[in-house]
Amino acid sequence: MTIERVLIVDDEALMRNFLAETLKQKKVDVVTASEGRIAIDLIKREHFDLVITDMKMPGKSGMDVLKSAKTLSPKTLVIIVTAYASVENAVEAMRQGAFNYLIKPFSPETLDTLLEKANEHLFLLEQNNFLKQEISSCFRKSGEGIIASSPQMKKILNDLEKIAKSPSSVFITGESGTGKEVIAEAIHTLSLRKEEPFIKVNCAAFPDSLIESEFFGHERGAYTGALERRIGRFELANKGTLLLDEITEVPLHLQSKLLRAIQQMEFERVGGNRTLTVDIRFIATSNRTIQEAIQKKLFREDLYYRLNVIPIHIPPLRERREDILPLALHFLQSAAKESRKEPKRLTPEAREKLIEYSWPGNIRQLANILERAVVMIPGEIITVEDLLLEHLPFEKREGTVALADLERAHILEILASYDHNRTRAAKSLGISVRTLRNKLKIYSS
Repeated sequence: MTIERVLIVDDEALMRNFLAETLKQKKVDVVTASEGRIAIDLIKREHFDLVITDMKMPGKSGMDVLKSAKTLSPKTLVIIVTAYASVENAVEAMRQGAFNYLIKPFSPETLDTLLEKANEHLFLLEQNNFLKQEISSCFRKSGEGIIASSPQMKKILNDLEKIAKSPSSVFITGESGTGKEVIAEAIHTLSLRKEEPFIKVNCAAFPDSLIESEFFGHERGAYTGALERRIGRFELANKGTLLLDEITEVPLHLQSKLLRAIQQMEFERVGGNRTLTVDIRFIATSNRTIQEAIQKKLFREDLYYRLNVIPIHIPPLRERREDILPLALHFLQSAAKESRKEPKRLTPEAREKLIEYSWPGNIRQLANILERAVVMIPGEIITVEDLLLEHLPFEKREGTVALADLERAHILEILASYDHNRTRAAKSLGISVRTLRNKLKIYSS
C-alpha cells in the first residue's frame, strides 16, 4: 500500500501550489483546500491516504482538520505544517494522532523523506493487519489460541480435538522450545477431563534422589529431611491429566517403577505401604531422539511403547517458516502489553531476517528476542540491527553447510560471549541449562 491520494490544506496559495506541484511529479493524485472547513467537508465525502495541513489558518485550524480526520477516516495519515515558532503545537498534534510535521521553510527533499516514511508506515500497517488476520484464523482453527500457519502445524491442530477426546496416552517429541507443553495443555483443555487437574512435572528439573518423591509423594520420616507427608504429582493428577515433561530424563532405575504405576494406575508413596489407585491420562514429551536413547540404554523400550499410543512430532521452527511472522507479531503484542508500551512494528528487512534465521532455540528463542526488542528499543520500528542477529549464523536454504554445524557454531559462540556461564548462555539461546549441557556433551564426544 502506498500514498496515492493527498489532500493539501493551506490558506496561502503559494504553499498550496508548491506542495501540489511537488506531489504531482510523483504521480500522486492531489486535491487542495484553501481553508479547514472545506477540507473537513472533503474528508467527509472522499477518501485520502494523506492530509497535509497548515496548523494556523483562519476559521478551522490544522488541529481541527486533524481531529476531524482521525474521527472520520482513522486510517488517513495527517502531516502538520507549521512555523518554527509554533513547533510545540505541532508536537501536541502528534500526541493527538498526527503522523508527523514539517517546519517552514522546507525543501522538496525534506518532503520526499517524509513521504517515504509515510509509505513505509502504511506498508507496515498493511502487513500487520494481514498477520493479525492470520493469527485470528489460527486461533479459530485450533480453538485454543495456538498460532499456526504452516501445513505441518495445521495438520496437528486439525487432529487435536480427536486426540483430546481419546483416553489414550500421547507422546510428543520435538526440539526444545517448539511448543510441546502448549500442545499438551491444549489436549487437556479440549478433553473430557478439562474440568479436572492438569499437573505438570519437569523430569529434568529434579535430582535423581528426589524425583521418585516428586512422582509418588512420601510419608513422614521416609528419609532424612522428610518431616511431613508429601502428596506426589500422580496423586494430584487423579481424574485429570499428568504431563511427564522430558520423560527421557527419568533415571533408568526408576523407569520400571514408573512403568508399573502407569500400567496399573496404582502406586505407593515413598516410605509407605498403602497402595493408592488413580485415574490419569498421561502425556509425555521429549526433546531427545527416542530410538537413540533406547539403543544407548537410557530409556526403556517398554515404557516408550506404553506412552507412545498416539505420537505427535512438532517440527522445529526452521522447518515451518510460515509460522514465524504470525508468532512474531503475537510476541510483539503480548510483550508490549506486559511492559505497558506501545506496540512495535518490524521493518520488511527485519521480517525477512526472522524468516531466514535457523532458530536453534525455536519459539522460545523468538519470543525472548522480540521481548528484549520491545523493552529496549525506544522507537516504534524494529530494524534488523535491533534484533541483534547480525553476527549469528543463518541457514542457507540452498547452501551446503549442515544445520547442525551452524547450530554448534552458534551455541559455542554464545557460550564464549558469556565467559562459559551456562545459565546466562542458555537464557540467551532460549533453551534450558540441561539442554545446553546435553548439546555440549554431544559436541565433546
